Amino acid sequence: MARVLLVEDDRTIGEVLRTSLTQHGHDVAWHTCGRTALRAVADQPSDLVLLDLGLPDLDGTEVCRELRTTLPACVIVVLTARADEMDVVVGLEAGADDYLVKPVPLGELHARLRAHLRRHSTDRSLAEITLGRLRIDPAARRVTVDGAEFPLRAKEFELLLRLAQDPGKAVSRETLMADVWDAHWFGSTKTLDVHIATLRRKLAEAGGAGPMPEIATLRGHGYRLEDVEG
Repeated sequence: MARVLLVEDDRTIGEVLRTSLTQHGHDVAWHTCGRTALRAVADQPSDLVLLDLGLPDLDGTEVCRELRTTLPACVIVVLTARADEMDVVVGLEAGADDYLVKPVPLGELHARLRAHLRRHSTDRSLAEITLGRLRIDPAARRVTVDGAEFPLRAKEFELLLRLAQDPGKAVSRETLMADVWDAHWFGSTKTLDVHIATLRRKLAEAGGAGPMPEIATLRGHGYRLEDVEG
């Protein structure tokens, strides 16, 4: 189904994950340290990365930043024993699209991965959207501003696309989590807040002249992508 890069130094956990992922049809490359994983993706890109933050040679957040640079469109899911919210935020800001706290129930892991991969596939059937200087091409998973590439991480792209499908309309937090991450998501939605903050900053920093969409916060409800005239 997908090329999966597994970066996990605990051999017991790694073997369980590799076996389970392989049984679900994925092509799995397993590495136990960050440096070998980074060298591997330079030769063979992956569709999805499962990344442990507690690696023996490099800090997992640094590996995440490097992977995000090398694989801008890849989904990166952090596996962490660090349940503290600040550790989760640091991982997300380093480039992760999602996180799972160890020990990870295999059913939840596979449901989350299916949601990520299904979202990639679904986006390709949608029509292009133009909002002011911003153009979204779901089939190519490409965003441009005034015709120039506007680089976004995988989940930033999907979040912008979902908001742009209903410009000027309120979209609840629950809808965004279900449509962009997982219909069965439970627990903290901090990942949504971090991605919204990053996406809002990137939109505000886009160069050039003319209108650009802005993301409005609707306290107690969700967000709205303000419509603009082309």
